[in-house]
Parts: sequence; structure tokens; C-alpha cells
Amino acid sequence: MILIFLGALVIFYALISLRVLKQYERGVVFTLGRFTGVRDAGLRLIFVPFQQMVRVSLRTVTMQIPSQKIITKDNVSIDIAAVAYYHITNPESAVIVIENVYNAINQISQTTVRNVVGRFSLDQLLSDTSSINDQIKDVIDKHTEPWGTQVTAVEIKDIQLPDNMQRAMAREAEAERERRAKIVGAEGEFQAAVKLGQAADIIAQHPVALQLRTLQTMAEISAEKNSTIIFPAQFMTTVREALTQVLKDSETK
Repeated sequence: MILIFLGALVIFYALISLRVLKQYERGVVFTLGRFTGVRDAGLRLIFVPFQQMVRVSLRTVTMQIPSQKIITKDNVSIDIAAVAYYHITNPESAVIVIENVYNAINQISQTTVRNVVGRFSLDQLLSDTSSINDQIKDVIDKHTEPWGTQVTAVEIKDIQLPDNMQRAMAREAEAERERRAKIVGAEGEFQAAVKLGQAADIIAQHPVALQLRTLQTMAEISAEKNSTIIFPAQFMTTVREALTQVLKDSETK
């Protein structure tokens, strides 16, 4: 009877001492309060109450960096929200060195975003976001490396500008579009004038070309079935010459 009781007690103790660690987990084991090792994934035996095990996840954590007001280098007040990605590389340090890894990284990320973004002007922030993201990541990673974590990426996901700044940027963009449109129109007029000048030079060298152009224009107009009467320039010149000759004859008589 005693043997059965002892056997049942051993089985019960073994059951409450077994721990299952998933593939993405590691177990930091403490024996009588001292660190004694890190257990890999699988079925593990922990001698309770002499040993305790803290589970640590190695998966990448997505952490939202709350929106906060930041003043840029050119004294523009903006609201910036970001997101950071990190994972634990050293379970021992993540448990022993720091009390709460998530809260610690969240706080240092907010401070770093404010400090780094404040060194840039608004134009630099909008045009060179990728480089600024890398600088923020490097600064955060230096702070979190002793905690056994690695920051893989930091991305600025939202930049909110004041209403007056949005209106000013809209006016600037509209003025820029109008400037480009005027430049394109002026270039078109210049090219057209150059081509017309070249065409005039060719016609001056070949007077027959003007007559051919006149006939072509008359053919195009007549194709529209209208009642327009056309007097070619040569015809009008002939009429003027005839009138001049008649006046001379009249004066002579």
C-alpha cells in the first residue's frame, strides 16, 4: 500500500514538473534563485519548487510607438506615429537584465523618435524618411542590445501637419504646377516659332511652294461643303496691278 502511494506521489510530482516549450519559446531556469541555464523547445522537467522557469518568446514583436508632438528643426509642430519591430536574441539577458522588455523598448523608442526627428527640417523629414528610419533604428538598437534584444526595423507610418501648414503646402504645390505649365507652354511656342521661321525661309527660296500651300488650303476648305469664297493672294495682287494700270491710262488721256 505504501509503495502504491509513493508511486502515485512520484507520478503526480513528475506531472506537475513537466513543462512543454514551443518551437518559438525558450525557458530561463532558476535553481534556488540562481540562473542555471536556458532550456530549448520540447518536453522539459523542472524540479519544483526548487526550480522556476520563465518562458521567453523569440518571435518578432510589432510595437506601436504612440503619436507624439515633435518640433522640427525649422520650428514646425507635427504629430508623428511610428512602429518598431524587435525580437529577443538572448533570453538570459532579457529576463535578468531588464524587468519588462516591451515597456522599456516602448519608452526608449518614443524618446529616440522625438530626439532624432527634431534634428531635421520638415522638408528633409518628408523627402528622406527612409534614412531617418534607419537612424532611429540604430539608436534604439544600441540601447536595447544589453537587454538581449535586436531592433530589426523602425518605420514612421504617419505624419500629421497643422492645418495652416497643409494649406501653405497646397498653395506651393499649385504654384509649382502653374510654373511648370507656363514653362511647357513657352517652350512649345518657341519651338513653333522656330519651325515657322524655317518654313518661311524655305518658302522664300521657293515661291512656288506658297502657291502649292494655297491650293492645299483651298482643297481642305472646299471639302467641308461651305460657301466660302477664297481670293488667293496672287489674284488680289493682279487686281491691284490692273487698277493701277487703268488709273495711269486715264491720267495719260
